[in-house]
Amino acid sequence: MQRKGHVSRNISVLSELGIGIALTFEIILFAVLSPYFLTADNLLNVSLQTSISAIIAIGMTFVILTAGIDLSVGSLVALAGIVTTATLKVGLPPGLSLPLAMLTGLLAGGCSGMFAGFLITKFRITPFIVTLALMTIWRGLSFVVTEGRPVWDLPPEFSLIASVRLAGIPVPTLVMLAAFLIAHVTLTRTRFGRYVYAVGGNTEAARLAGINTQKVLVTVYVISGVLTACSAILLAARVNSGQPNAGIMYELDAIAAVVVGGTSLFGGKGSVVGTLIGSFLIGVLRNGLNLLNVESYVQQVVVGLVILLAVMIDQLRQQGGSRP
Repeated sequence: MQRKGHVSRNISVLSELGIGIALTFEIILFAVLSPYFLTADNLLNVSLQTSISAIIAIGMTFVILTAGIDLSVGSLVALAGIVTTATLKVGLPPGLSLPLAMLTGLLAGGCSGMFAGFLITKFRITPFIVTLALMTIWRGLSFVVTEGRPVWDLPPEFSLIASVRLAGIPVPTLVMLAAFLIAHVTLTRTRFGRYVYAVGGNTEAARLAGINTQKVLVTVYVISGVLTACSAILLAARVNSGQPNAGIMYELDAIAAVVVGGTSLFGGKGSVVGTLIGSFLIGVLRNGLNLLNVESYVQQVVVGLVILLAVMIDQLRQQGGSRP
């Protein structure tokens, strides 16, 4: 078992190294093709644009490590953003308005994750079906609550969350790095992290070993929901409004970053280090294509091919790992 664990870690390190090399090659390529790519403003812009989807992808990593999926994150971005901005409009005391609004948004994300985890564990419905249904429900609820109109005219301090820079670095980028560090430590240095990998590797074996698998599954969906709500707050602050159509296709961006980052869709293998690199690989790809004036439709094709290639590699790696 110990030997198997060492082999698994070695494979993970090699996977991260491969993705890192791919990202480095991508950066060099776009630096050669566009003189604007390596400018400080553009690199900060890449980090800012990537941070929103990367935070969601970090939460998605926990879910996919348990062999699950969360398709509701895009719609939850809209709903949590609306909950946050609508709370700001209630007219709470100035000193409490912003913290309470942010807390309410995070609670909305946590409750969404808890509800998804409850349905998956108690009724044994596949995560794909549960989160697909919630994706539709949360999106529809966002439009029902707002009547299809954005929530705007917000306090000026709200937009500062996304516009302020500390030591020249945008706050969303700092939040992304903090989320990454906490997630990395959680998965590599805590008992819960070991449980996540164990449940993803073999749920029944983990249960027989005394792990409360249902608690672990509910917790990973709560983590995904809270981190998605965190991204929703940052996005709402950037546009200074709550938009019912926010977060469209964000679930695919998050899943793509996780899979490209080397986390197996079969569960039990992967890391947030790979997810972070995968997020930047896709973010740099889109930014570079924009600088080269490549049409958005072509960009979708390119990103789709990258995702397909990553899934094919994951499938081949899985088949290779199953051989005696």
